[in-house]
Amino acid sequence: MTATKLVIFDWDGTLCDSVARIASCIQLAAAENQLNVPSRENAADIIGLGLPEATNRLFPGIGEGQAARFTASYSAQFRSQDSVPCQFFKGVMETLSQLRAEGYLLAVATGKSRAGLDRVLSALDMSSFFDSSRCADETLSKPNPLMLNELLGELLVSADDAVMVGDTEFDLEMAQRAGIRSIAMTYGAHSKDRLTVWNPVACLNNFSDVKNYV
Repeated sequence: MTATKLVIFDWDGTLCDSVARIASCIQLAAAENQLNVPSRENAADIIGLGLPEATNRLFPGIGEGQAARFTASYSAQFRSQDSVPCQFFKGVMETLSQLRAEGYLLAVATGKSRAGLDRVLSALDMSSFFDSSRCADETLSKPNPLMLNELLGELLVSADDAVMVGDTEFDLEMAQRAGIRSIAMTYGAHSKDRLTVWNPVACLNNFSDVKNYV
């Protein structure tokens, strides 16, 4: 087994404790647009997908105009609530800093928009912390592996030398399709039972343990 050079992280539900906020914004936007309001569980289930893909999964058969109104409402709700960024999970900043100090390349692969990710990175004073990132609105949504392949190409790292850390089956399926090992975080949007299907190298409930499996 080759040594890991690149560690790629999902954002929401993996690094950032934002699942409840996202689910709430989905529910508020649905109500605002007279759509069936999904349960918190169903709203959280789509976290990780790009917003258009998530909308179509939540509301099968939704019209283009209604989908556009819903996504605009969701984005406005989230921006309003995100004026105070969600907190990182315990151990995240310390572990990220340790991995960086040890020479690993660090990247983000997220279902967030580029504007959304840049906004939260700026608020956290982390705009230059990661070596690269890909967002769902500038490439194909998870679980398509394109965003991982783009990161590998940009950072000149082979799939064998990278690992993906995520909390949803979308993250782990994407990693598998890209030929990248994965680490599953079980405290996020999807249950451990759903994550183990994708054969991660580890299922962890404590972010600080990530450094033992990269």
